[in-house]
Amino acid sequence: AVVDVAIQDYVADVTAELIYQNKSQISTEVIFVFPLGSHMAIYSFQACSEDAKVQAVLRDEAQQLHEATAGWENLEYLQNQSSCPGEVFACFLGTLSAGREVVVTLRYVQELPRKPDGAAHFVLAPTLHPHTTHYGRAFAHPSAMFLPAACNCLTSKMPYSLLLTASLQSPRGVANVQANFSLTPLLYTAQDRSTAQVSLAGSPPDHQDLELLVYFGEPTAVSAVVEKGDPTAPPGSLLGDPMVLVTLAPSIPETVPGQRQSGEFIFLLDTTFLEHAQVPLQNRDQDGDSLLFLLKSLPLGCYFNIYCYGTTSVGIYPQSVEYTQDNLTEAMRRIPPTGSSLGDTDLLETLRSVYNTPRPRGHTRQLFIFMARLPLDKEAIVAEVCRHRNSHRCFSFCFSEESAALATALARETGGEATYVSSDNTVAAVVLKFLKQALKPAAAEVSLSWTLPRGLEVEVLGGTPQSIFQGQHSLLYAQIHGQAQDATLAKGVMTLQYSLDGQDVTHTIEFPLCPQGDGRLAGHHLAARCLLKRLLPEAASGSSDEPRHRAVEISLTSGIICPFTSYVGVRTSDRVTWYRGPLALLPPRQSLVTCQIIKLCGRGKTSSCYPVTIWVPPGWLTAVRQSRLALRQLTHGIAALTQQGASSKACKPPPPPVSSLKNVDYREVFWCSPKSGPWFTKAFAECQELVALQNVDGSWALSSGLASVLEIDEAEIKGKMPGEATEPSIWATMLAVTWLHRNNKCYQDLCELLEAKAVTWLCSRAVSQLDKCLEAANTLLGSSVKPSVFRL
Repeated sequence: AVVDVAIQDYVADVTAELIYQNKSQISTEVIFVFPLGSHMAIYSFQACSEDAKVQAVLRDEAQQLHEATAGWENLEYLQNQSSCPGEVFACFLGTLSAGREVVVTLRYVQELPRKPDGAAHFVLAPTLHPHTTHYGRAFAHPSAMFLPAACNCLTSKMPYSLLLTASLQSPRGVANVQANFSLTPLLYTAQDRSTAQVSLAGSPPDHQDLELLVYFGEPTAVSAVVEKGDPTAPPGSLLGDPMVLVTLAPSIPETVPGQRQSGEFIFLLDTTFLEHAQVPLQNRDQDGDSLLFLLKSLPLGCYFNIYCYGTTSVGIYPQSVEYTQDNLTEAMRRIPPTGSSLGDTDLLETLRSVYNTPRPRGHTRQLFIFMARLPLDKEAIVAEVCRHRNSHRCFSFCFSEESAALATALARETGGEATYVSSDNTVAAVVLKFLKQALKPAAAEVSLSWTLPRGLEVEVLGGTPQSIFQGQHSLLYAQIHGQAQDATLAKGVMTLQYSLDGQDVTHTIEFPLCPQGDGRLAGHHLAARCLLKRLLPEAASGSSDEPRHRAVEISLTSGIICPFTSYVGVRTSDRVTWYRGPLALLPPRQSLVTCQIIKLCGRGKTSSCYPVTIWVPPGWLTAVRQSRLALRQLTHGIAALTQQGASSKACKPPPPPVSSLKNVDYREVFWCSPKSGPWFTKAFAECQELVALQNVDGSWALSSGLASVLEIDEAEIKGKMPGEATEPSIWATMLAVTWLHRNNKCYQDLCELLEAKAVTWLCSRAVSQLDKCLEAANTLLGSSVKPSVFRL
């Protein structure tokens, strides 16, 4: 394999040339199979043998002819029999004679994840570097060399060689490269160190993926790289105009848990959460108490609201209100009972109601959506959420398998997460896990402004996100249109503004307008992929035909497939070289072969070594395929004889409706759903009454209810309060936190956020008294809680 990688900030373009040889003694039919990652898109594929060339071509699905079925049975067999789940690009290459070679040329682009230290993380697709341990790893996709049927791919040494070269580019400069394999010394190809090159040194390791960490210059909150357009494309088109690759990565410091924090938290509750939410505490089930745990864990300084869809699409409050004790008490009182008017699950109207309410300035909006069943208008729901994807983040909780795909789609479109709430874990376990993630600090009110020479304008494809959370970055694609009136002005200015903890922050950078790059158009192809993803929900909802037409146009122009286009393999066969007759002047013969994206069913998590990159169908399957083709030709011939004037080609049935959820892989929602054992259920029951007594500021009042939880007489608690100057609420809060840490008890996962608020409240009220209070609390409760719990 010869692999050329071009990395430009956090975008990679990969060109791979793979040579496969049939080392058996007989001719075999083969299929090329390439697993697709979630951030990967193929834009070019061809395979050349000695006598033919197969090239993948995109066509409008509505005009696709289904007579191009050579190899279709093989792909269907591979799809159903594979043990490896996931999407793959598969192309039937035809028959490869004994001792002959086929050369596959593949080009794809992908977005690269950004590590916390700013490095771009690139992993070479396993198909381009097959290794033995890859096959035994969970979720592995088909990827291996052409192997004899009797070869054991878990133990045999594969006849494989790799030449790998990586070209690196960044306006901040290339600082360093790290890899888990041997590299040649970093060679700079520009004086300002903005471009560099590195290659594989020696043989690649046999038992691991090949990974690169590329470090650029000093990390900045915003960076920009201008990529030149395709000179053959018309000006003003997606590929014709320059593209700016913008990376937003503001530095967001850590916050102390329990402190005041901004944010808008909106809870959309289905019947599962509504049940018993208004019943007195002693009769309330775990779902109702999970809601109480969730609301009590919110920080001071935030805003909140609750929507109970299925009963009404209107919120508990007309719009989000500040998180105070009175507002929380009133919200719990207003939650309607279930069973009276729970008709259809009208999540769509509830979402529209949420989006129509103003968001408090400086607060990031996050939705917690609970789904007990699948809404009927799921496509419209996805489209609605996608229209507002830049303004909020969704955390989805599904209580049934049928709603898992929708929950996953809503979370991934907005940068959130989804999970499945099963019968063997409590709601509180999964909800609190996501709430901790939602409480990470964020840059809010994010905006970009541009200053360009007269005659130029910029369009940010897909818009700018309004918030960026700690540990995340945002990769945007902005296209420059027009012609500069003054050619001497070769720089642009971009300004990033956002709010961080109530303070306005501004970053301004200059970037050269002279386009860079090697003409591979990685940014343009990824921009096309980004636009296609955003057009799909609108097109699938059926609101109008315009999104579909736009998606088809972008797909056919860029070479990036979408649900409204499909691949077809065009096989061009060379005529025999020894023939010199008149027919030699005719063009080469062309035929259509099967080439498409297929979703492998997969029979479980564990992969198998049998699916391979060059896949050889079983002999019996080849015979069956030939028999079916012969029968089909015979049927068409009879139809042509009996129906005069009728075409032998069957009319193509209308394409099935496209679903935005069709290719959503939601299995991880089930596999990674947190499980809680009996210890968690017991801990939940033990501390739920204590949580119900806590105030929203984190404190507890000294009351008979608290005494009941502590199992100590109220008079004894008051009599053991240290010092006359100690406030009763300080003593009560110290006792409550100490009780959570008493011997042989573990409430850390459950009460971490509640405890953090309590400790923050104590430190702000009575730092000088905490040592004395802790000593008295340990004596009263018979515990040995350390001062570090109270940040002493």
